[in-house]
Amino acid sequence: MPLTYNISPEKVEQEKLYLGMGLSDEEYAKVKHILQRRPNFTETGIFSVMWSEHCSYKTSKPLLKKFPSHGPHVLQGPGEGAGVVDIGDGQAVVFKVESHNHPSAVEPYQGAATGVGGIIRDVFSMGARPVALMNSLRFGNLATGRTKYLFQEVVHGIAGYGNCVGVPTVGGEVQFDDSYEENPLVNAMCVGLINHDDIQKGVASGAGNTVIYAGAPTGRDGIHGATFASDDLSDESDADRPSVQVGDPFMEKLLIEACLEVSHSDALVGMQDMGAAGLTSSASEMASKAGTGITMNLDFVPQREQDMNAYELMLSESQERMLLVVKQGREQEIINVFEKYGLQAVTVGEVTKEKSFLLKQHGEIVANIPVDALAEEAPVYQMPAKEAAYVKAFQQMEHAVPHVGDHTAMLKQLLQQPTIASKESVYDQYDSMVQTNTVVTPGSDSAVIRIKGTDKALAITTDCNSRYIYLDPKIGGRIAVAEAARNIVSSGARPLGLTDGLNFGNPTNPEVFWQMKQSVEGMSEAACILKTPVVSGNVSLYNQSNGRSIFPTPVVGMVGLIESLDHLTPSFFQEPGDLIYLIGETKAEFGGSELQNVVEGVYEGKAPASDLHVDADRQEQLLAAIQEGLIRSAHDLAEGGLGVALAESIFNGKGLGLEAGISGDPTVALFSESQSRFLVSVKPDQQRQFEATVADASQFGSVTDSGKFVVRVDDGVLIEEDVQILHDLWKGAIPCLLK
Repeated sequence: MPLTYNISPEKVEQEKLYLGMGLSDEEYAKVKHILQRRPNFTETGIFSVMWSEHCSYKTSKPLLKKFPSHGPHVLQGPGEGAGVVDIGDGQAVVFKVESHNHPSAVEPYQGAATGVGGIIRDVFSMGARPVALMNSLRFGNLATGRTKYLFQEVVHGIAGYGNCVGVPTVGGEVQFDDSYEENPLVNAMCVGLINHDDIQKGVASGAGNTVIYAGAPTGRDGIHGATFASDDLSDESDADRPSVQVGDPFMEKLLIEACLEVSHSDALVGMQDMGAAGLTSSASEMASKAGTGITMNLDFVPQREQDMNAYELMLSESQERMLLVVKQGREQEIINVFEKYGLQAVTVGEVTKEKSFLLKQHGEIVANIPVDALAEEAPVYQMPAKEAAYVKAFQQMEHAVPHVGDHTAMLKQLLQQPTIASKESVYDQYDSMVQTNTVVTPGSDSAVIRIKGTDKALAITTDCNSRYIYLDPKIGGRIAVAEAARNIVSSGARPLGLTDGLNFGNPTNPEVFWQMKQSVEGMSEAACILKTPVVSGNVSLYNQSNGRSIFPTPVVGMVGLIESLDHLTPSFFQEPGDLIYLIGETKAEFGGSELQNVVEGVYEGKAPASDLHVDADRQEQLLAAIQEGLIRSAHDLAEGGLGVALAESIFNGKGLGLEAGISGDPTVALFSESQSRFLVSVKPDQQRQFEATVADASQFGSVTDSGKFVVRVDDGVLIEEDVQILHDLWKGAIPCLLK
């Protein structure tokens, strides 16, 4: 007889076993009050995962309500597997980002791989075909063996799963900083396409309807994964390796096809991925949303291992599993579809009028819980927030310009910084061309996927500069959204909406919660002004170890619509003779910059200013110029400022060079990280029309065929270098560090 059946409810209470599962004394008392009795071991486990931060958002829910989630294009906001936004012609785009940080810290290959598998299921559970994957990754500095190992294995995991499942990985971002040394961040984003009529929801409606389990059998992997993700990492976290699931991308490929076929059947009532908290969360959430209950017989649940008890079956996070609710009497139609793809699908329960979550095994009732107590009525906490002391100190500091003696040497050094350097060694491992829709491959401001059968395309990006958020969470939050929007606009698309991955430290620390609160306020302001509603997202807290928290990192995944492929705009300069323009104003803003990091080895001072109305106007004007055919290339200015953006714009293998003239302090002109700026190139014969369309654009150079990078200041040469030399330093930096 499995051990947990010998653990009495009295023992759970007396020995406080619930504490080890993640329930506090107060929460355990609340469970007792709800049940009017002591919970048994299985029920205690069910409450602990459903009330974990990962499933209930119990500390972050009050903040998430601040996000604007409605708009003329929004068909489905937060609360389902993924968000859905209208793209015209009866079609919609479905997208979401989700983290898999804690698993990736202890088992990087499977942690990253199953993160990809999970986010794909969130998208096809809505009835959408997954068409693209993105990611946003953070690691410590590439100087330690551990960071190199984590970095390489996470990338291998993303590639291993994405390449096998047949969904292209079209781009992403990787940044490196000391704060992620112990806590890498792995955020995966999936984008799908759907017709309006095919949108599915995860609801268990209709008393008497049948609950069907489909996909892989349940094993003992991932038990208490949601609780593991809702706690600090520690030196003992390696003992949590069993909490990391193991993925099977080949089974997922079959599951995609089977679920999409089933989604077209009128026999299907609802469908949801078994993600965090597995069978527990999918069943209880589907019932709670529908105002119903569910009864399940666990004897029918397919099992990979012998003698699994109710606790293990309900808390396992084995991968590639779906839960479906099907109209009574139509079960075999649905089961036949799964069997056609070689997948198991079995009846495990039914929907009930009584709003209870009733589980049976071996002829006995092993859990009986009011269903709303698990989902809707999970505790919500108003956490204390206190402005971080260091932020006050930073606000008192004047804008300082780091000393640069040799601007050529500094440009070379910046191009070799891992956060700026080429990520080709990463994305070369990803299959970005499968499905044959990828128009712009990794390495540009945004990835672009064509929408087959139309002249339209989707632009996709992930963004977040956590250094700015560390310095000033509110302004940094604005910048994260605004920069994502600039990347979308640079590619020729209009931003439609965003999904967020909120990665923070321990929310019980008032300074960390203050960072969260301020970041969300800044992101919300930007989402309102830039008209990019938040349609889905994920919260990952407790990203800290040994008392040290990561930089606050609210990742923004954004999708935009390119209305015609004629508007597609490359990030790179195109032809000799094209004129180079800077759009926007450059000030002495180096707080949180790559230059500050290189010269001074710290991040301090004020973050760059962010005027969202100015940003909105510039984006609107640039997009108008692109749609009028006036722009040859466009590139958002980000880390490393103008100098790095100029270099990146000629790294396209065409043998191009450039001549540019700057004025004022050359360090400010080249390396400031002032916001709301674009670097664009324009044909000479369209100069007048372009300048009439875009207000604050100044021409300061031209594209050449010399293969030389030449920057002059006050009639003297400041930098003159072979483009090939700069390119080789930029491209070789990360492979060199990994050696």
